Amino acid sequence: MADYSVHETAIVDAGAQIGAGTRIWHWVHVSAGARIGAGCSLGQNVFVGNRVVIGDRVKIQNNVSVYDNVTLEDDVFCGPSMVFTNVYNPRAAVERKHEYRDTVVRRGATLGANCTIVCGVTIGRYAFVGAGSVVKGDVPDFALMVGVPARRIGWMSRHGERLPLPADGAGEAVCPHTGDRYRLVGGVCTLIEV
Repeated sequence: MADYSVHETAIVDAGAQIGAGTRIWHWVHVSAGARIGAGCSLGQNVFVGNRVVIGDRVKIQNNVSVYDNVTLEDDVFCGPSMVFTNVYNPRAAVERKHEYRDTVVRRGATLGANCTIVCGVTIGRYAFVGAGSVVKGDVPDFALMVGVPARRIGWMSRHGERLPLPADGAGEAVCPHTGDRYRLVGGVCTLIEV
C-alpha cells in the first residue's frame, strides 16, 4: 500500500517514484519517469513529465505543468497557473525534443501565480518571482524579481519577507520574523551564519 495519497481522478503512471506523505489531488497526471519527494502537494490539474525531479515539501498549486528537464529542489512553491517551458523556440512542425533546456529551481524559491519561467535558467535559493513576471535569465539567491521581463527590485528573506536592502549596492539587514541577518555585496545577497 502506498504511503502517499492520490485522488481517484488522478493518473499516476507505473514507475513514478513518490515520497511518503505526498498528496496528489484532482485530475493530476504524473508520468512514469517522474521522481517526487516526500511531503509534497500537487494541486488540481497538475501535470508532471517523465524527466522531472521534485524535492521534498514542494507545493505545486492548481493548473501547473512541470515539463521534462525541470528540477524543483526542496521547499519550492509554484503558484497557481505559473508556467514552465522546455523548448526555447518551439514550432509545431519542427521536432525539438532533443533541444530541451534544463531549468533548475533551487531550495525555498517561490514562483508567483501566472509567472512564466523560460527554459534554461536557474532560480536561486529563496528567490521570489512576483505574480505575472516573465523570467528569461538566471535569478540570484534571495532576489525579488518582478515585471516583464523580470528585473530585480530587491531581496527576500528565507521567511518570505522583503529585506530593507537596495536592489544593487551593499548593506546588511535583519529579517523581522526570524532575526536572520543578511549581507548584500556586489549584487550578491547572503545569509550570515552565526
